[in-house]
Amino acid sequence: MEKLLAWGKVSRRPLALGLVGVLCITIGGLATFPPLPFPSGVVVTLSDGVSLEGAVRTLRASGVVRSSALLETYVVLLGGEHRIKAGEYLFSDPETPYAIASRIINGEYGFSQVSVTIPEGSSREDIVRIVSTKTSSAFDGEEFLRLTSDKEGYLFPDTYFVMKNVQAETVALRMEENFKRKIASRESEITASGKSLHDILTMASIIEAEATTPEDRRLVSGILWHRIALGMPLQVDAAFVAVNGKTTFELTLDDLKIDSPYNTYRFKGLPPGPINNPGLDAIDAALQPTTSAYLYYLSDNSGVMHYARTFDEHRANKQRYLVKA
Repeated sequence: MEKLLAWGKVSRRPLALGLVGVLCITIGGLATFPPLPFPSGVVVTLSDGVSLEGAVRTLRASGVVRSSALLETYVVLLGGEHRIKAGEYLFSDPETPYAIASRIINGEYGFSQVSVTIPEGSSREDIVRIVSTKTSSAFDGEEFLRLTSDKEGYLFPDTYFVMKNVQAETVALRMEENFKRKIASRESEITASGKSLHDILTMASIIEAEATTPEDRRLVSGILWHRIALGMPLQVDAAFVAVNGKTTFELTLDDLKIDSPYNTYRFKGLPPGPINNPGLDAIDAALQPTTSAYLYYLSDNSGVMHYARTFDEHRANKQRYLVKA
């Protein structure tokens, strides 16, 4: 009996240890699985410069992971302790801590790409409006305008495929890089023109706003370069977009007196820089002007261009095509 009691006392310890081991394995195993219920559709934002601990804390608080320690361990094992990618992460389906660790290291945000088309002649403000309607709150319009404060004319209008949670810096860089690729094929022609790239882009932006067809664009280009050569003011209404945001049919006589270098009624030569971001057709028109005897032009309410050799002819065109009966 004493031996039996002694055996019972001895056997309890390994039994208890075994139960603890099973419990640890069970808890550890559960920690490797996604939490239930999983918060499907949640978007988790990891800020710029976030630490591993901060990222894990944010993910745990959002309910997408059970164990902070396990997630941290996987990130470290994957060599990503200092490589956490900032941004918005979409969690649509339950994921293991290992999968989440891999995603935040590699920037796998979970959003599908969206198509964003920037039309020729869009200003930086136009770009912000267009991109904002297609993407998430991760795109900061104010930041985009700050990053591109001196890039008007150098952001190529095109169709871009971006992540829905794309950030302002990414959009700005892609548009600048696209511009550099596109303009590279015109470098020799720009050099041969004797004009600077900045002047070509400034003229192209005006042409983009003033005319639509290739023929009209080249005619307008020829007229404007000729006016500059003659020392005449350009007197283009489109430049007022950079002054007060008004278009041709909104301008008043008082607007023509505004003291701004973009007021080409008061100041001769080109304005300080592009008024929008022109496409290749307008750039080509600036490089390949059509020589003519015209010095004036206007566009009627239907967008049809009417040209004149003298101011009297131009005034007659105004009466005929712009003044309402």
